[in-house]
Amino acid sequence: MKNVGIGLALAPLWVSPSWAKEGMFTPDQLQEVSGELKEAGIEIAPDALADLTGFPMGAIVSLGNCSASFVSPEGLVVTNHHCARGSVQFNSTAEKNYLEDGFLAATKGNELPAAPGSRIYVTTRVTDVTARMRAGTTKLDPLERYKIVEQRSKDITAECELDAGYRCQVASFYGGAQYKLMQRLEVRDVRLVYAPADAIGKYGGDIDNWQWPRHTGDFAFYRAYVAPDGSAADFDEANVPYRPKHHLKVSASGLKDGDFVMAAGYPGSTNRYTLLAEVENTFNWTYPTFAVLLQDWINVIEKAAPEGSDARVKYESRLAGLNNFEKNLRGQMEGARRVGLVDRRRSRETALANWIASDGKRAEYGKAISLLETLSEESAQAARSNFWYNNVSRPQLFSAARRLFRLAKEREKPNSERKPGYQDRDMTFFRQGLEVIDRRFDPGVDRAEWLLFLRGYLKQPQEERIAKFDSALGLSAETNDEQLGEILDRYYANTKLGDSETRLELMDATVSELQADDDPFMQLAVAMYDYGQQLEMERDERSGRALALRPTYMDAITKWQRAQDQLTYPDANSTLRITYGKVLGGSPRDGLAYLPFTSLEGITAKDTGEDPFNSPAKQLELIKAKDFGSYTLDSLGSVPVNFLTDLDSTGGNSGSATLNAKAELVGLLFDGTFESVNSDWDFDTRTTRTIHVDSRYMLWVMDKVDGADSLIEEMDIAR
Repeated sequence: MKNVGIGLALAPLWVSPSWAKEGMFTPDQLQEVSGELKEAGIEIAPDALADLTGFPMGAIVSLGNCSASFVSPEGLVVTNHHCARGSVQFNSTAEKNYLEDGFLAATKGNELPAAPGSRIYVTTRVTDVTARMRAGTTKLDPLERYKIVEQRSKDITAECELDAGYRCQVASFYGGAQYKLMQRLEVRDVRLVYAPADAIGKYGGDIDNWQWPRHTGDFAFYRAYVAPDGSAADFDEANVPYRPKHHLKVSASGLKDGDFVMAAGYPGSTNRYTLLAEVENTFNWTYPTFAVLLQDWINVIEKAAPEGSDARVKYESRLAGLNNFEKNLRGQMEGARRVGLVDRRRSRETALANWIASDGKRAEYGKAISLLETLSEESAQAARSNFWYNNVSRPQLFSAARRLFRLAKEREKPNSERKPGYQDRDMTFFRQGLEVIDRRFDPGVDRAEWLLFLRGYLKQPQEERIAKFDSALGLSAETNDEQLGEILDRYYANTKLGDSETRLELMDATVSELQADDDPFMQLAVAMYDYGQQLEMERDERSGRALALRPTYMDAITKWQRAQDQLTYPDANSTLRITYGKVLGGSPRDGLAYLPFTSLEGITAKDTGEDPFNSPAKQLELIKAKDFGSYTLDSLGSVPVNFLTDLDSTGGNSGSATLNAKAELVGLLFDGTFESVNSDWDFDTRTTRTIHVDSRYMLWVMDKVDGADSLIEEMDIAR
């Protein structure tokens, strides 16, 4: 049997391959693990998973930052509650708070537009474009190499998007050794259909986040709409539900301990091939520094946007994201310490170096890795130097001003030569990004955040400050807190960028018009433009060097692992992946055991009546009465709420369809255990466990608690 991945390549840390499930495989790699899939228990043909337009992969979609899947022939899409929560928040006010009350559209006509920028992407074709992307780039200087590769990516994307209704992407694999063109159908009219109240969908809140046992109903539904002729279209009442070629059946019988399971989705990013220098900078400086800042940031928002205020509603999504990130960083640091990440990475590099040294023909690998190590040190130093300037650039109106001025600058070029994000293809997102500020911005909160970042910036040594920024904002070594507050007051009192119409009008402004604009945020954006361009050029130059070095490094990794009968999968990059394993509890550390399922009774045991353990009264009554319907797992004697697997996952996998051996939906992937967080960097077979919401709990809530009968009838339920 063939092992997979890199976590197992470090003697003496090998484990039995029969239960090591590492690997976020691209669909075309599945032929190489078809034997393992069959042995693990899959009942559909493994080759079917490589057919992106067939079943079941044709039902798997991306939301851009989360995964999802079609579950009805009428374009009904299921994803995580936390993935749709931004749309719930967007449609909420203090008077009509769908976060607190939940939302269920009685009819299709009552479905609400999702938050601006919401999309559903259906991958329809993947084409290898490596030869075109890399041709003739080897001997170019780094900056020119980067520019050529970026331009080719834009050209290939533009050609692909000549087919109306598609959004295309050139994705890099193995550090730029391979490039694939992803053609995706873009559904632009996305509507919110159903989301349980936070008391179900976010039950346990930040306290339970990344924890087991878990009892979170992390699911919600969107619907995809298109024009009457089937073409992609913006929101219009005349639009009709999209009819996908394939959709998943939803299992009402679910899984039991030890059953085969797989997940299909769009994992965001992993760092399993990073060098030691990158690991050390991240865990010795970046993560500890950010962890301290995050807690202060959360406290500032909570104070400036008190519970029950309209500002709190606007900042709920940001708070949830910051709390999630803060806890994730703590888990990353704890996990790195527990598994000895630095030592493991050092051991891997030593083993790789020994393999290279054993054959003189491999000397070029050693040279490339040495240069890559130097580049990693430079990148780490740049990240440390720019940390506080990046933070003081966060205020929403300053960010909007910078984007608007950059847009005016880019529009002085032909469309094909503009930077990604500023081409004509990007203007819908650009406009929606400016519009959504209204629902997620409060001047008092934004000011409080900026004040926090500026205080941190002012504490830095003078040589690490940005003279141009200090001059533009009026800062000096003697600036005290009172003076800083007065500076910020002038900005927020005299800006016009808080008005949506003004922001949108400025999309058409010229460079000279924006330079003459007396808005303080725009003046600051103009003043800092050249410095921002300098930082970007330095980043591009480093990226150009990496484009020459990382493919060689990854070629060495791949051949080294092949020599050990291992399959090298690429780091996650928001493209379609499949991971497989089984329902499995575990023991992440001495004296601690995780059972594979949680039940309804666990909700009652946790419930305090206060957020975040405030289950709806109706749900508690149903649990007390043992009104479980047909959704009971016999071994539990209750309805399973969440379950654990040994699947390999990361951020972006949220909402991924969790499938049984027949490719029926048995749940949604939504989290990992605290001990698993570090798997972004290093897969540890003992501790890595992924958390899923069980389809039986989803159906039970829809059936018994929220009365979503019409949606149950719309779906194909496998009983």
